[in-house]
Order: sequence, then C-alpha cells, then structure tokens
Amino acid sequence: FCGEGAAATVLCLSYSHSDDRFWLALTIFFVVCPSVLVQLTLTFVHRDLSRDRPLVLLMHLLQLGPII
Repeated sequence: FCGEGAAATVLCLSYSHSDDRFWLALTIFFVVCPSVLVQLTLTFVHRDLSRDRPLVLLMHLLQLGPII
C-alpha cells in the first residue's frame, strides 16, 4: 500500500515536471478514487465509526486504514 503511494507520487512529480496535465490528473484520479473506496469499505466493514477509537478514525481520514 505504501509502495503504491510512493510510486504514484514519483509518477505525479514526473508528470508535473514535464507539464503533462492530462496524465497527471488521470494518475491522481486512479490513485485517489480507489483509495477512498477502500477506506469507506474498511470503515463500514470493521464498524470503526461505532466505536470510540479516534486513532482508527484518524488513520482512515488520512487514507492509512489498510495499515491498521
């Protein structure tokens, strides 16, 4: 998960330096959209919102839910 995020960051920086905005936007979309869906799924499957676990909720808000 962290490796995928790092690779996407390097790729986005590469697109940013070459002023290729279409591929930059497409890369950001295909990284952020699945990540948000995974976080929502993990939040509701594990029912972390019903518990008083602020650290777990913070990790989901920071898109780091799979690391838990």
